[in-house]
Amino acid sequence: MDSNPLLCAAIANHITTSPQQRITFAQFMDMVLYYPEHGYYSSDAVKIGFKGGDFFTSPNLCSDFGELLAEQFFQMWEILGKPVPFSLVEMGAGQGLLALHILKYHQLHYPDFFTALEYIIVEKSPTLRQEQQQRLQDLPVRWCNLEDIPSEAIAGCFFSNELVDAFPVHQFILETGELREIYVTTSNPTPQPPSGEFFSPPLVGEGLGERSNFAFVEVTGELSTPQLAEYLDLVEIDFTQSAYPDDYRSEINLAALDWLSIVADRLQRGYVLTIDYGYPASRYYNPRRSQGTLQCYYHHRFHDNPYINIGRQDITAHVDFTALERWGEKCNLNNVGFIQQGLFLMALGLGERIAALSDQQQPLLQLLQRRDALHQLIDPTGLGGFGVLVQSKGLDKTEISQPLKGLTLPE
Repeated sequence: MDSNPLLCAAIANHITTSPQQRITFAQFMDMVLYYPEHGYYSSDAVKIGFKGGDFFTSPNLCSDFGELLAEQFFQMWEILGKPVPFSLVEMGAGQGLLALHILKYHQLHYPDFFTALEYIIVEKSPTLRQEQQQRLQDLPVRWCNLEDIPSEAIAGCFFSNELVDAFPVHQFILETGELREIYVTTSNPTPQPPSGEFFSPPLVGEGLGERSNFAFVEVTGELSTPQLAEYLDLVEIDFTQSAYPDDYRSEINLAALDWLSIVADRLQRGYVLTIDYGYPASRYYNPRRSQGTLQCYYHHRFHDNPYINIGRQDITAHVDFTALERWGEKCNLNNVGFIQQGLFLMALGLGERIAALSDQQQPLLQLLQRRDALHQLIDPTGLGGFGVLVQSKGLDKTEISQPLKGLTLPE
């Protein structure tokens, strides 16, 4: 398999120097995705798009996704009384396509808003940040770290598209009715440090580790932090119920709560808009979803083995939107609404765009390709089934009473 040997050695070294010679799956996933220079998002391995990519996102299909979001942002600006500046903070901007589509649309259709706009990108990946800066060099955009934004400094909207699914997750399993955390160890007792070539042929571990065909093995142990049990209390999931089978496994995304805490602190007044694939907690932790939601993406193929193609593939887990809603409430964020992406985009005018295709004078192939792209955005079995969560902070009663266009379905 196509793994990065230096990254594998760094992970193995981290494991063997840890107190119990094991690390949580969240630590493993964090290193695989974000380890400096060698992690998937920290290296040239990350590839987004149809040709030569590992996955694609809504902005890769067409500019309509960003343009309809731009309509929603314009209305938010109006509801807030047209503040100057109105800050749009995009977290995890991919190739910069969404920013390009939003800004170009505002520049063309809402020049006053474009003038008032402050567009900020928060991007952890140095490779993607470089691509963004090249693509957006002629537009008023600045980059910073989320932690560098002062407390209550933002009037506007924090938003993300397919960000939270890439946060490192803890994995757990039920063993004889008891919740146990899944850890990662190595089946090679003496890994070499990251400075050298990685060790010998792949090894396979015992038990849970049989699903690993590299030198990393899964073992179970006590929960690494009481926050895991507190998370389950937050979303009101009780795994002691008899409905859950033995060996039931799933994920808990504590990093998502930490992220939302920071976002809520930096927002003075305005909105948080989160678009991603996921479920409410009752569906996420359905007893029949007994193997969790973890998925790996490699050259547009997906599977569930994170121990191959290390550093060369994306690893994601679905988002628990109930956790974001309830944790947001603890961080002074009000729940404005939750809706499927397809319905959200239709409410913002995607239906009119589809209808207008019949009046356009374009080659048939181009019309069919455009129609297909628009339909993919609303397909309930694909992108259209993504969740859109909107939260707010600091709005007065008049502002709260004004419904957002994207959440207002036609009667």
